[in-house]
Amino acid sequence: MNNQNIAIIPARGGSKRIPKKNIKKFFGKPLIAYSIENALKSNLFDKVIVSTDDEEIATIAKQHGAEVPFIRPAELSDDFTTTGDVVKHTIEYLEKQGDKYDYVCTIYATAPLLQKEYLVEGFTKLKESNAKQAFSVTSMPFPIQRTFKIDKNGRCEMFHPEHFNTRSQDLEEAFQDAGQFYWENRNIKSDEIMFGKDSIPILIPQHLVQDIDTIEDWENAEYKYQLIVKNKI
Repeated sequence: MNNQNIAIIPARGGSKRIPKKNIKKFFGKPLIAYSIENALKSNLFDKVIVSTDDEEIATIAKQHGAEVPFIRPAELSDDFTTTGDVVKHTIEYLEKQGDKYDYVCTIYATAPLLQKEYLVEGFTKLKESNAKQAFSVTSMPFPIQRTFKIDKNGRCEMFHPEHFNTRSQDLEEAFQDAGQFYWENRNIKSDEIMFGKDSIPILIPQHLVQDIDTIEDWENAEYKYQLIVKNKI
């Protein structure tokens, strides 16, 4: 069997700051359900796979249409395991079953604001290019050249003091990882990092982006989701 596209959704069971974060109810549905459903609605994937070490997550993922062909081993489920490790393990497992994939899309389980249109844009732009990767990005809300840190004495120290008097509109715009999806063309070799010249940025508006690590993050995601639903209505 020779499939072309696969979506991989990593979903570990050991969330500490928000217990059971990946399956916590978000407007009536487990959080992970939004990522699964957007992947399925995009009609881009031959398979949508959830990689998890947790039986409860596996059951819920299958209820919402994903495949869970294995329970992830414990050595790939600790705080030091990277997303890359999880994706590599999943691909190797599936290749042993005889499957081959040209395009892999890693989708985070904590992306309820994800819109399938951006998944499609990422795939289309990657397929039509010679780039290795395409991933979701958003603009920084404030010029990074005017940011500062708080030192050990509790005082401020600018990272770029030469820009203290520079007008914001005169500074170059910066972007950040939106933490939603990451496309990869597995047929192209590259030594570049994700944030490098072999990646295509798929720009997501700030109101559709929210990292969810804390309760405050969760509440912000709820506010933004309500705005999306209201606008669609």
